[in-house]
Amino acid sequence: MTGDAWRPAASLDMLRQRAALLHRVRAFFWQRGVLEVETPQWLPSVAPEVHQDPIVCAQGFLHTSPETAMKRLLAAGSGPIYQICRAFRANESGALHNPEFTILEWYRPGWSLRELMVEVEQLLWAVLTVSPGVDRWGDAGQAAILTYAAAFQCWAGIDPFADSDADLRAACRRGGGCSVADGLADSLDRAALLDLLLVQQVEPGLRERGGAVFLVDFPPEAAAMAQVDPGPPPLARRFELYLDGVELANGYQELTDPQEQRRRLVEANQQRRALGKWPLPLDEPFLQALEQGLPDCAGVAIGLDRLIMLALGARQIREVMAFPSVL
Repeated sequence: MTGDAWRPAASLDMLRQRAALLHRVRAFFWQRGVLEVETPQWLPSVAPEVHQDPIVCAQGFLHTSPETAMKRLLAAGSGPIYQICRAFRANESGALHNPEFTILEWYRPGWSLRELMVEVEQLLWAVLTVSPGVDRWGDAGQAAILTYAAAFQCWAGIDPFADSDADLRAACRRGGGCSVADGLADSLDRAALLDLLLVQQVEPGLRERGGAVFLVDFPPEAAAMAQVDPGPPPLARRFELYLDGVELANGYQELTDPQEQRRRLVEANQQRRALGKWPLPLDEPFLQALEQGLPDCAGVAIGLDRLIMLALGARQIREVMAFPSVL
C-alpha cells in the first residue's frame, strides 16, 4: 500500500458536484410529492436471482437493491415512494461497476410503464443538463424508444423470439462473444445467451449510435419481477434505459401475483443449483406483502453513480466515488 492510499479516489471538486446533483435529485421528487423512505441494507433473506450474487454478512445478506422492502411499504399503503441508498453485489468490479454502489429506486402506484418512462426522462433532463456544456439529449430533448427485437436484429443479426438456442450460440461465436472459451456458449441457457449477446453486441451498437435509448418489449425469460403480456409473442413489461451505450435504468410494470412471484423465485434457485451456486433463502415477508395486495404500480432503479459519472463527464464510476472498493 502506497503512502497516499488513504486519499479519496474522487477529487474534492467532483465530490462537491456529486453532492449538488444528489440535492437536485431529491428536489425533483420533493416537488412531485414522492415520499423519501429508508429500508434496511442488511436482510436475513433475499429475492434470488440466477446471475446476481448478494454479499453474505452476519448470517444474512447486504441487499442488492431495496426493492422487496419498498414493495412491503407499497403494500402497506405508502403511496409513491423513492429511496437513495447503498446497494451491494458480489463479484462486480470495473469501469462501470463497484461491489458497493448508490442506487436510486422509486415506485408509482397506478402508473403505466410508459408514464414512468416519461418521468425517468424528466429526471435525467434535470440531472444531465446541470453541468455547463453537458447536454446529452440533443436538439430534440427526447430519448428514442427501440424494441428489444429490433436492437438484436440490428446489432446481433438474430431474432431473439423466433431463432433457436443454436442460432443464438452461433451468433455469440460470430460476434466474438465467446472469446473467453470456445465452448462457453454451449453451457449457457437461453436467458444467459441473450444476456451475453446484449453485452457483447447490442450495447456496443447502442454506444456507437449514441444518445439516450429506451429498450422495451423484453422476452419473458427476462421478466424477473415484471409482468408478462401473453402475446403472441409473450413480452416482459420492462424497459432499460441506455445513454451512450451505458445502462442506467431498469424499470418494470411490477408483478403483483404472489403465486407467480414465488414460482419465479423458486425457479431462480433451481437454476442457481444447476450452475453450481448455492440457493438463497426466500424473502417471506415480501411474499406475504404480495399476498396482502401490492397495488398496480410501475417501478424503476437507476445506478446513481453511473448517472453522476455521465453528468460530470467522468470515464469511470470510481472518479465520482470517494472510496471505491479495492479488489
